[in-house]
Amino acid sequence: METPPVEELLSTAVAAVGGVERPGQIEMVRAVERAIRSGDHLAVQAGTGTGKSLAYLIPSIRHAMTSKGAVVVSTATIALQRQLVDRDLPRLSEALAPQLPHQPTFAILKGRRNYLCRYKASAGWPDDEQDQLFEPREVGATGRMVQRIQEWAQETETGDRDELVPGVNEQAWRQFSVSARECLGATRCPSGMECFAELARARAGESDIVVTNHALLAIDAMEDIPLLPEHEVVVVDEAHELVDRVTSVVSGELSEGMVALAVRRVGRLIEQAISDRLMEAGEDLKALLAAAPAGRLDELPQVLGLTLALVRDAAWACITAMGPRTGGDKDDPESAGLRKAAFTALDEIHDTAQRMLDAFGHAEEVDRAEVVWLEAATDRRPPLLRIAPLTVAGMLRDKLFGDRTVVLTSATLALGGAFDGLARQWGLGGGKDGKAGWTGLDVGSPFDHPRSGILYIAKHLPQPGRDGLPEAYLEEITELIEAAGGRTLGLFSSMRAAKAATEALRERLSVPLLCQGDDSTMQLVKQFAEDEPTCLFGTLSLWQGVDVPGPSLRLVIIDRIPFPRPDDPLSSARQRHVTAKGGNGFMSVAATHAALLLAQGAGRLLRSQHDKGVVAVLDPRLATARYAGFLRDSLPPFWPTNDPLKVRDALKRLGTA
Repeated sequence: METPPVEELLSTAVAAVGGVERPGQIEMVRAVERAIRSGDHLAVQAGTGTGKSLAYLIPSIRHAMTSKGAVVVSTATIALQRQLVDRDLPRLSEALAPQLPHQPTFAILKGRRNYLCRYKASAGWPDDEQDQLFEPREVGATGRMVQRIQEWAQETETGDRDELVPGVNEQAWRQFSVSARECLGATRCPSGMECFAELARARAGESDIVVTNHALLAIDAMEDIPLLPEHEVVVVDEAHELVDRVTSVVSGELSEGMVALAVRRVGRLIEQAISDRLMEAGEDLKALLAAAPAGRLDELPQVLGLTLALVRDAAWACITAMGPRTGGDKDDPESAGLRKAAFTALDEIHDTAQRMLDAFGHAEEVDRAEVVWLEAATDRRPPLLRIAPLTVAGMLRDKLFGDRTVVLTSATLALGGAFDGLARQWGLGGGKDGKAGWTGLDVGSPFDHPRSGILYIAKHLPQPGRDGLPEAYLEEITELIEAAGGRTLGLFSSMRAAKAATEALRERLSVPLLCQGDDSTMQLVKQFAEDEPTCLFGTLSLWQGVDVPGPSLRLVIIDRIPFPRPDDPLSSARQRHVTAKGGNGFMSVAATHAALLLAQGAGRLLRSQHDKGVVAVLDPRLATARYAGFLRDSLPPFWPTNDPLKVRDALKRLGTA
């Protein structure tokens, strides 16, 4: 049976879902097919409403049919994974089946930690997590969650944590899950034949399309142990998140709590004198971190170097005392599980301590590869040391892009009107040294941005300071919301600013005003969407999570350009590193970060063809600063104005329309 061209498959799919083909969608589906055929990488910016999911799924399905190999689709959020697996792929599979050799199959695959471990749930392994850092009411709440997991474990068919609604905290879930390193393996585990994670992998191995997340994609690419089925093509949706997600995967941390956990795990397996060495080293680390100031460490203090060496050497002594990693426990899975968990904890401590020691001592800044910083204690946890790479470009270039074709897509990729900024962060080059090249393509948006939206920059306001929202900002927000009749999403640069604005404006406004943290985000967004006059204020985590088409959202307010904090250890170190190599650190790191978030925030306004409204940026630097053009060129092409009267009149007209 000959497989139809992608244009024909797209027409069938769009008709089946009751949609309309769009020029940008057709352009994208052809570009994705060309990339798959040529082996070149492709970055596609596709605005909201383009139908990009169909545009990459159809050529992916066609390739899976003709090559008999799976295509991996990676997303950053659970919401998009669920949309693909629960809505888009089932409809596509049914619609396209008559035109294809067989009905397309698909599966979702997550990291092992996301699945219930049947053996751990049934073996009665001792809980090695400490409760003393938690308030009594939190311990009680965790206990109730544990009971709920136990009841759910008797009935679940997938063991997928995301099916457990409402969700549970990490403290509870860790008692029923294992990491890939802690897992005994299907052949040694008594529950291996019915392991949820292994069953998910088996389903993925037989599927045409495998949906996963950026974290698992990164682990599969970076680690020697393959987690995903063999594949030649990867589609990275929400690709603007890729660098941050990969950075999280390859970052490390070290704390007294981690050392204490390792001591508890190894305590019954080796002589106490040896484990006591590690406990004492952990106590030294605890005292040092409690007394040291938080922030980035450019040089290694002598006392920290000595303490890290003590921790490393004590962990190695415990590893050595444990003896062989395999063998001797074939008839005793519980003992094997405890040994594997102990080795995992000890390896992480040893390797992270050594990695932190290796991060220092470079003669030149350009030679530095990683940054170490001390993160201050919070109400819920003590201080800890963190380490992260200054760039993941080389890792991505060699491990992800090296031997497969990658399609990257998002509504926000062309920053300042060009793809180069993100391409550098991804490690994409120009096809030198025999490696595949890449192409950037902006297929636009079906929305008429100049006719549907206004970009208002409050040029007359003072520059934002560090001491909260100035009175002039509160007055401006009040006037804008009153003109819009509520219907406002306020996106603030910090939780403190969002809460301060909420508290101040509740006294001035007659419309309902919700703030992130008042309830679950899902419930707040639902209430905001269902009650038109309601306003919702929040911070960065809301910027990409709100999808409210229709009259409930007419105004998006952004309080300031979302640059990373000047004292943020990772971004400041990355800026310095780029500058040392002859680049523009501010533009490459801080401005790129701000452009991404601004574009994502502005993208909340128009979610359907009939939406209209205003994006109001209160920070005058978006009109006056030398970098303002780059930031504005990263935004959708709304009609621009600095006139507050025109904006308020437009909002009033929308309210009566």
